[in-house]
Amino acid sequence: MLKQRVITALVLLALLLPALFAVNPWPLMALTLVLITAGAWEWGRLNGVGPVQAWMGALACLAACALSIASGWLQSTPPQLWLIAGAMWVLLGAWMIQRGVSAWALWPRLVRWWAGLFLLALAWLALAQAHQRGVNFLLSVLVLVWAADVFAYFFGRALCGRFVSFKLAPAISPGKSWEGVFGGMLGVFLVSWLWTVFDRTHNPITPSFYTLLWARGAGVAVPALLFMSAMSVVGDLVESLVKRSAGMKDSSGLLPGHGGVLDRVDALLPTLPLAMMLVAWI
Repeated sequence: MLKQRVITALVLLALLLPALFAVNPWPLMALTLVLITAGAWEWGRLNGVGPVQAWMGALACLAACALSIASGWLQSTPPQLWLIAGAMWVLLGAWMIQRGVSAWALWPRLVRWWAGLFLLALAWLALAQAHQRGVNFLLSVLVLVWAADVFAYFFGRALCGRFVSFKLAPAISPGKSWEGVFGGMLGVFLVSWLWTVFDRTHNPITPSFYTLLWARGAGVAVPALLFMSAMSVVGDLVESLVKRSAGMKDSSGLLPGHGGVLDRVDALLPTLPLAMMLVAWI
């Protein structure tokens, strides 16, 4: 299993890194389109649609992404669209986590399926537009999620139950603790500080997400970073909840040793469009 995980990770890095730093944006856009289409197929399976319907949903998600390119939304997305994405993630995420695993199946299957496809297409659009702004900006958002995840893991392992006696969401993800959440937030603030120092020192062409937030003052940056940290956890919990409702351990086996595409990008699905929402409105 460990060998599979390492090989898969190396292959993905070998594909993603050249595409990320390529002068032309199309290699990254094409690669991420393949991944988001695979995630849309997984989403159909998780929500109990048939094999043909799952592929139709994947193609519909791909078509929506292509339509956004044709409409010029990569350069200028209507800011109201990011507000819709933000409202859906905050309200739907809070409802799902509060109601628990059993309540998810009570929603009509078509509503669950198409809402997820819509949010997947928006996540891809947010990633593509963040890349259009610049690699420094996109990387700063991606690293925010990775830092929150890594710090949450180590703080959770080291301090689980020492300060808060009850788990975060035991029925959804028994391994997650409040100490992990607080550790993840600490990690995000640490990365934010280091990245703003980097921006001031090296003056990149495109400022990072953190520099844009801190330019508006601590009254904006602090709650925005706390919000982003919390929503990365929400993305993880929402996917765990849907998998438990479907009785599946992984979203698929497309990435040997890592599960499926959704297993690897779950925390990015809300944070990418929410980052674009904050930049557009703040």
